Amino acid sequence: MTRQSPAALAVLTEIERRVLWLSTAVIHHANLVRPNASGLKVGGHQASSASMVSIMTSLWFRHLRPQDRVSVKPHASPVLHAINYLLGELDESYLPTLRAFGGLQSYPSRSKDPDPVDYSTGSVGIGATAPIWGAIARRYVDTAIGTAGAGRQYSLLGDAELDEGAVWEAVLDPSVAELGEIVWIVDLNRQSLDRVVPQIAADRLRDMFAGAGWQVITLKYGRLLAELFARPGGAALRHRIDGMPNPEYQRLLRCDAAQLRDRLPAGDPDVADLLSDVDDETLLAAIRNLGGHDLAALDGAFEQIEDTRPTVIFAYTVKGNGLPTQGHPQNHSSLLTADQMVELAQRLGTDVGTPWQAFAEGTDAARLCRETADRLRRDKVTTVEPPSIPLDLGRAHHGTSTTQAALGRTLLDLTRRAPQAARRVVTVSPDVSSSTNLGGWVNKVGVWSPRERVDWFADDADTILHWRESPGGQHIELGIAETNLVGLIGELGATWSRWGQPLLPIGVLYDPFVSRALEPWSFGIYAGGQSILVGTPSGVTLAPEGGAHQSITTPSIGLEQPGCVTYEPAFAVDVEWTLLASLAKLGRPDGTSAYLRLSTRPVDQTLADVPTDPAARERRRRQVVAGAYALRRKENPAITIAAMGAVVPEALQAAERLAQVGIEADVVCVTSPGLLFQAQQARHGLADGPSWILDQVLRPTPLVTVLDGHPHTLAFLANVNRVPIVPLGVTRFGQAGSLEDVYRYHGLDADSIVRAALDLS
Repeated sequence: MTRQSPAALAVLTEIERRVLWLSTAVIHHANLVRPNASGLKVGGHQASSASMVSIMTSLWFRHLRPQDRVSVKPHASPVLHAINYLLGELDESYLPTLRAFGGLQSYPSRSKDPDPVDYSTGSVGIGATAPIWGAIARRYVDTAIGTAGAGRQYSLLGDAELDEGAVWEAVLDPSVAELGEIVWIVDLNRQSLDRVVPQIAADRLRDMFAGAGWQVITLKYGRLLAELFARPGGAALRHRIDGMPNPEYQRLLRCDAAQLRDRLPAGDPDVADLLSDVDDETLLAAIRNLGGHDLAALDGAFEQIEDTRPTVIFAYTVKGNGLPTQGHPQNHSSLLTADQMVELAQRLGTDVGTPWQAFAEGTDAARLCRETADRLRRDKVTTVEPPSIPLDLGRAHHGTSTTQAALGRTLLDLTRRAPQAARRVVTVSPDVSSSTNLGGWVNKVGVWSPRERVDWFADDADTILHWRESPGGQHIELGIAETNLVGLIGELGATWSRWGQPLLPIGVLYDPFVSRALEPWSFGIYAGGQSILVGTPSGVTLAPEGGAHQSITTPSIGLEQPGCVTYEPAFAVDVEWTLLASLAKLGRPDGTSAYLRLSTRPVDQTLADVPTDPAARERRRRQVVAGAYALRRKENPAITIAAMGAVVPEALQAAERLAQVGIEADVVCVTSPGLLFQAQQARHGLADGPSWILDQVLRPTPLVTVLDGHPHTLAFLANVNRVPIVPLGVTRFGQAGSLEDVYRYHGLDADSIVRAALDLS
């Protein structure tokens, strides 16, 4: 890119000033102009937005291409909306609606904002890493289907986001070092929410990125300071500024010219002599002239990007740059007063009375906005219809098996029965493929890699898991970091909306670590990524593993997580049906994610008592997918035992023992507490959807519920028919031991179920 002429730089500066005004005014209107009957704080981040204005102006109006994607730091969302408005991508009517119902969102949102947003951000660290997973998803689509194109993936993040562990989990994953399209721009304003960070350790951060194989570009000083450094005494001035602690530098930003002349030399006559030759206006501008606010310096930094490895640009900035609050340690959530807004409007050449002014037609700034809008305009995405997923693969499940093993078997069956659908499946694992029974699937489809790699163990006869890595593989192996896994499946699940090509992503991890991954996975669902998360093995059924590897609270995810259906199947056929149903809901505008909780407990598959009649089998399948089915049905039951997952055999055993003492019991196998709760809500007019499943499987008898998880998960079932209930489950950390010992310890054994039933009889 050619160097900008002074005239072109002046036009870009004019746009930069208007972006600063609009982003500040959007927040001001939301807090101090728009009526607020409740008096509840609206909020917004004028200072955090201001520190990003120069970076985003340079990026959008000089360097961005239509194939590029940008993740904008959460607190800079007003800057994104201001730019979109100037480019004609946001109607003026939305500018007064920041944080209003149906208006501009608090943080950039792909699914809720009315203007173009590439990545939803807001959960610190997760939005920053999303473009990494977006880059892998794009590459996967390009190699598997061939229609995703190219383009850089930018992350604009605040320096405080580098405190998040999720950032370093992503940076250090071995696959990331090959992603040359990744560009991170760190807004290094050296302030957090509450203070000036005393030791930002920028050198250490740069070394950490360089050690991970990234190109590191440091953009510290702008043109004015560079010119001062070149004068006699300039080396001493640079040494003085480089050596001062962050809080001291921030304090200088609050000084007038006389105070600067007094404080800055710190007794060095060379610095004092240099400053004596600088007029007040230049001195005040120079101390604020950091690289992240110098449009020409930003140009130079963007032109250095190599595109052969990930790049991070450390752009030194001033938080609140250009505002009266700049550099103040408590400016994070501070708001300009009405008088300060008037002064700012005058200084930036606009009018507080008509705050939403765009540039007049015919001006150079309007022309640049129009040219930029034309340059960045993207073709409309035409979404391919997801492949048809069979309802039933027809396998007869015999003998003893586990629900975990059924996962891999179902995927292999899918390759034979529905190869077009299976070709869209991509599995992801954090180094637990073999221990979660994906070995057969991995051997069948291979491991995905951007380039072919040699399998040095291909001729080793003792090798069971064949690790064939190529662009045609369908399994992606990450390091042991659950946040990375859910970040990737979220982006793989968004390819239908980005490039029109739906994928069917399945992430497999140990169930005890689902809670660690839940928040970023939830954020991926919010951002429009549809995926299946499989937690296996699960619960205290992992008896010999002990309490550290026994999940307790995960069964209730289905009740609480929006955009997600949870299944905990008890039998292999239930896994098949629920997995197929979950796959059928991926890759579409009205789609949903799913969470399957599986077990390594071997269970006699004949206990499932699957009907042989085709119509009856289909009726059972519909019930399994809807949330529950009657596994044992008596004419006049005195009690119902509703069990879920691995403990269903104990429920059946308890029912047989109760029958021996003259108490008949129905046994209901619950596959999805979330769907049953939704059906109950629908019955009361509180949710959309059918409620027929409740009538088919639950009768008005006293109820014992039991699951390998917290008992509250199924306790709501008592309200379906308003009956007495004893909910059994896990309420304390587990113990290592045999399955019988552990079930007895937690009250999941047949004895405990029988006692609970007798108490209700």
